[in-house]
Amino acid sequence: MSKVIVITGAGSGFGALAARALARSGHIVCAAVRNTTTRNAGRVAEAAAYAAGHGVDLRTAEPDVLSRDSADAAISAVVTEAGRLDVLLHGAGHMITGPTEVFTPEELAAVHDTDVLGTQRVNRAALPQLRSRRHGLVVWMGSTSTRGGTPPCPAPSFAAKSASFASSASSAKSFMDALAVSCAADSARFRIETTSGVPGSFTSVINHFVTGRRPADRSMVPDYEELCADLMEQVSQRPAVPTPADADAAQVADAIVRLVDAEHGKRPRVHIDPGDDGSEAVSAVADRVRADFHGRIVLDDLLTPHAA
Repeated sequence: MSKVIVITGAGSGFGALAARALARSGHIVCAAVRNTTTRNAGRVAEAAAYAAGHGVDLRTAEPDVLSRDSADAAISAVVTEAGRLDVLLHGAGHMITGPTEVFTPEELAAVHDTDVLGTQRVNRAALPQLRSRRHGLVVWMGSTSTRGGTPPCPAPSFAAKSASFASSASSAKSFMDALAVSCAADSARFRIETTSGVPGSFTSVINHFVTGRRPADRSMVPDYEELCADLMEQVSQRPAVPTPADADAAQVADAIVRLVDAEHGKRPRVHIDPGDDGSEAVSAVADRVRADFHGRIVLDDLLTPHAA
């Protein structure tokens, strides 16, 4: 059955690939793109051309994850136009690269504002729609950097995907992952399912290391260049080494399609990591520990969405 899907961060990268793949699968997809009339007007035109050329329902919306009012307005518009909301996919994210010390606190805060607080703004707009229907799916686009091997230099971005500020090399995608786990338990009794797509490094197609933002304050950079002159270049190249040459970022989009199309209540976290940095093995342990803990406190019904 066709689902109405909103994807944040769908202007490029995994989000754009997933939006097109889900539209091809027969779903109504609203690809969230910021600055649709200015900086990203070209991406909006590309999405429209893709929809027309493939005969699919791929639309663009503009929920700015940095603005609660914008998120509210965009989700409301989607529901008004499509009649409902079935799936929310969190794909928005930052990538900044450089020695951790060099970034200002404001730059680190900006990463967390997008990767963590941005998901909360969109959740507060979208989850009431899913709760009112007692059905829905939330997919969090994570990263193997959350629990797998983490290289130096992109630390602030990997921190934004991680569980705490304490570890600079793993501190905003794990925080997001921890938020996803909590939201899953909170929403289970409303029959809202939560899962994650966890891609690894696909540097041949989506090279975040090359396109990532550099620190604005360059005053400390010479100190690092004295002993680590080529470190950033090494980081940008070496994650590709263990990844098979035929690794295709489309694998991530295909995995998202399978998650969305799967039976409700039976959508496990899915890792798409041809290079295998160890994230899947660590996640399996974390999931087992969480399940054991919920069993001990007699709240294991929150581990899966309730039946109708």
